[in-house]
Amino acid sequence: VRVVHLFRKGSYLLTADDMIAVCASIRHSLADPQVLGVVVTHGTDTMEETAYLVDLTHDDPRPVVFTGAQEAADSPTPDGPGNLSRAIAVAGSPQARGKGVLLAFAGTIFPAAGVRKCHTTRPDAFANPDFGTAGTVSDSGEVSMHAAERGIDPLPLPGVGARSPRVDVIAVYPGADSKLLRASLQAGAAGVVLQGTGTGNANRALCRDVADATAAGVMVVTSTRVEAGAVVPRYGDGGGADLRAAGAIPSGLLRPSQSLVLLSLLLRLETPAARIAETFARRGTPPD
Repeated sequence: VRVVHLFRKGSYLLTADDMIAVCASIRHSLADPQVLGVVVTHGTDTMEETAYLVDLTHDDPRPVVFTGAQEAADSPTPDGPGNLSRAIAVAGSPQARGKGVLLAFAGTIFPAAGVRKCHTTRPDAFANPDFGTAGTVSDSGEVSMHAAERGIDPLPLPGVGARSPRVDVIAVYPGADSKLLRASLQAGAAGVVLQGTGTGNANRALCRDVADATAAGVMVVTSTRVEAGAVVPRYGDGGGADLRAAGAIPSGLLRPSQSLVLLSLLLRLETPAARIAETFARRGTPPD
């Protein structure tokens, strides 16, 4: 085991360039053919974002495993050492090869896509209700993983400091108007993720401004605040069907946090609008 120190900061302080730097450091470590895998220790607040960015751009069969801790190292019951030892076991396991980027926490192994923090303080802090789990790892390091492998080609990794288009998340709630959306657009947003209600719904006022935004070339993606289930453009009268008619792209099973990461990366790569829609359709669906 070799330790690579990149930086130390609360994960709630990370920027897009910080996450790209993590990706670059992983690639640098994997340039050594003797490396079996990589473990990334990361704060739990935004682990789901960084892990997903790495997963989107990871082009090596060797595993990358994210882990962290809910309790401080000097607490009576620290969970960091156990999570770290289990993550190392996963990263070194032949079963993890070809599985993409994983998150190992409290004995459960998750695929990076769809994973999210589900509890603020509990030791088993992560869940993946739509994409499921990838396996388990015991306290003694015994790894058991499902057979499915990742089947989507990776996206290019932009360099640190590359043009970073603004992408904002706008929440939909009872009585929401378009002021926050318009403020985002006035601030120069190239993309917007709507955190819709239910199956990905908004209201008539937001639909009108979404139509204006997409007509002006802004990419709008509709996600949902609901814990599980797909975004389904089903309702009119300001609902998801009207959002789709206004040019918004359904995120499928991707929640706002990972929709933001995917949309930001695609815009950095100057991806055409039709390709962005196609990418969300593919990546917002669980693999077979």
